[in-house]
Amino acid sequence: MEDKNEWGSNLSFILAMIGSAVGLGNIWRYPYVLYSNGGGAFYIPYIVAILVMGIPFLILEYGVGYNFKSSFAKAIRKINPKFEYLGWFLPVAVFMIMIYYSAIMGWDAIYIVLSFFKGWGADPNAFFATTLLQSSDSYTTLTSFIPIIAIAMLVGWFIIWFISHRDLEEGLGKISKVLVPLLFVIMVLIVGFSLTLPGASVGLAQLFNPDWSLLGHFEIWMAAFGQIVFSLSLGMSIAFTYASYTKDDADLITNTISIALANSLFENFAALGVFSILGYMSVQSGTAVADLVTQGTGLVFIVYPTVFNVIGQWAYVLGPLFFITVYLAGLTSILSTVEPLSFSIQNKFGFTRNRTMTILCIVGALISMIYATAYGGSLLGFVDTFINQIALLFGVIVECIVFAWVFKAERLVDFLNSRSKTIKLGKWWLVIVKYVLPIFISIVWIGGMIDVVNNSSIDQLNFTIVSAALLLVASLVFTMRPAKNEEWDEIEERVEN
Repeated sequence: MEDKNEWGSNLSFILAMIGSAVGLGNIWRYPYVLYSNGGGAFYIPYIVAILVMGIPFLILEYGVGYNFKSSFAKAIRKINPKFEYLGWFLPVAVFMIMIYYSAIMGWDAIYIVLSFFKGWGADPNAFFATTLLQSSDSYTTLTSFIPIIAIAMLVGWFIIWFISHRDLEEGLGKISKVLVPLLFVIMVLIVGFSLTLPGASVGLAQLFNPDWSLLGHFEIWMAAFGQIVFSLSLGMSIAFTYASYTKDDADLITNTISIALANSLFENFAALGVFSILGYMSVQSGTAVADLVTQGTGLVFIVYPTVFNVIGQWAYVLGPLFFITVYLAGLTSILSTVEPLSFSIQNKFGFTRNRTMTILCIVGALISMIYATAYGGSLLGFVDTFINQIALLFGVIVECIVFAWVFKAERLVDFLNSRSKTIKLGKWWLVIVKYVLPIFISIVWIGGMIDVVNNSSIDQLNFTIVSAALLLVASLVFTMRPAKNEEWDEIEERVEN
């Protein structure tokens, strides 16, 4: 039976894209970014970033993706065969994200179980770093295998395969209709409870206390635009791929606004819960909120368990709910990271969706075992920095130029406007996607490169070089391999030249 790479409804597309956008970063990264960049004052550059970059770039990706109704690699080759390498570079980079993301999901799966009896003990910091991760700064510990983490990761890979190897609507479409609403419901419960904790107002006061003086600093604007790039998965070929699965009557502009709004509401709502709990913790421990604020794994696997240790019986309800929410957020995001590479392989080599997803999940699971070692935590940080601050941003810049200039974004205006029930595109949109975005993202990319070079250890620089080599070689292999699908060079465009 032929694979159906098409959403069953517009709702499936919207929920899947919301699921892709709403991830771990909304829970553990955004509250810290909001707090450390002026609190309430941060909303000004944040809203500007959504309006000037987030929505315009998503519209561009959706428009070109819908036009070609094919994989990212195939469409890039159609625009210009010389650019096919880019068509593989971004999907492979996103697949690398999927591999290390599976490790974080594995850690969280373990914490779901631990949360029912506070299995992290009296010192969550020592438990996470020493007992669970057995963290080491020496790359020689890449051979020190941690079975419990490996098992948790493999369970996650099985869940990913079980959902993704089916036809699109039967697998990802249906699961998105369940997981995304469930994710929002559980977050409402968590935030609702958090707001009732003694001291919640202390945390919220710290969060929203505006520092207007920071608006004159370039860093706060960089932080806002950087948050939107990563939060909405801009330029990662995910939005392009999902749009290529849409039905012919899709209103892509309205869908873009809905997705951006849902993502923004979720991460700001999550911030309420995070800082309500931090405020409670501050009152209970006598420690200032500023000394408790952190981002990343420290917030999820250290600060939250510390709070659960002191809130009594409610911890046995709130703890499992929280870690299940983190897992669902990770799952909805990680399911999207395999789609661009999978669809490109299907297009070029004629594989079925079932076969492609099975191969990618097996390969991904095997490679991911390097994160189930004592050096895994350090290595994960190195690869994450390289992918997000260097590889992806470079791909975004090139993608923006190819779509806006080579493909010519002007071609999309009338087509998208004819279907839009909300805003209409005009010269303002063309100026943004052709000039503003490439320039600004280039500045962010250069800043990221400088930061990596200036602040990296020798080990991090070495593993950055290794990661870059693997990404470049893998992309080259996919590019150079001869196509096995006779329709590889056949593509029908839906927008007139």
